[in-house]
Amino acid sequence: MLNLSRKYKDTLDYINNLAPFSPEIAIVLGSGLGKLAQKVNVKREISTADIPLYPVSTIIGHAGKIIFAEYAGKNLLLFQGRIHFYEGYKIYECLLPVFISHSLGCKNIILTNAAGGINPNYVPGDLMLNSSMNGINIKKELDSFIGVPSSEGIINFSNFPSPKLNKTIKNAALECKIDLKEGVYWYCKGPNYETPAEIKMAARFEADAVGMSTVHEAIYASYLGMETSAISCITNFAAGISSTKLNHSEVTETAKLVETKFENLVKKTIELS
Repeated sequence: MLNLSRKYKDTLDYINNLAPFSPEIAIVLGSGLGKLAQKVNVKREISTADIPLYPVSTIIGHAGKIIFAEYAGKNLLLFQGRIHFYEGYKIYECLLPVFISHSLGCKNIILTNAAGGINPNYVPGDLMLNSSMNGINIKKELDSFIGVPSSEGIINFSNFPSPKLNKTIKNAALECKIDLKEGVYWYCKGPNYETPAEIKMAARFEADAVGMSTVHEAIYASYLGMETSAISCITNFAAGISSTKLNHSEVTETAKLVETKFENLVKKTIELS
């Protein structure tokens, strides 16, 4: 296993020198969901472009900032933009937000993403709490990175999602009167959208939504012992379900339409945590 602490010593030193506190909850903000950072009390904002060895985000809707903030008496660490495997980065580079959060002593992480709806009962604008994930399309890369000595046996990832954190998110949805869906997230590597045939296959495996992130982050965070949950914003119908041609602007535009609902859910989750 690659020693990230050694490889990213300068990265951690840079962030530690600027960190105003040790965070309690980390949140990775997916495509079009970054405005949550404007609704909390920002204590320190760091551009990832200034951080040694930190990959540059190349996707619209990912600002490339790490933000230390406070809300409802909780210390937060927000990643305004994530690192995608399809951007050409190594799997360990995509896991940097999780690694940094854990290294700073954070014990809870909420991963968010924009996803295409596979479940016919979902419509763009719905929020889906991830009940499980399918990571078969990233398994080889992740296994080769995490790799453990055979004496330690098989890694158990059954602690994702965190029952405690998921319960808090459900309670938050009830208090906010949000119709929170719950379903299975299916990972595809990208950068191309899935074909209609691939979506049909995913549906047969009981997938409810599809996207190009989050799964490897969730597995790694769980491996590190973090309480881990994920929320998907359904921004479009998956390929073959709608006659409309898929495009990234549709993703970010829909995310903007539901940003208030998303912000309310996350803020209430923080309050109840």
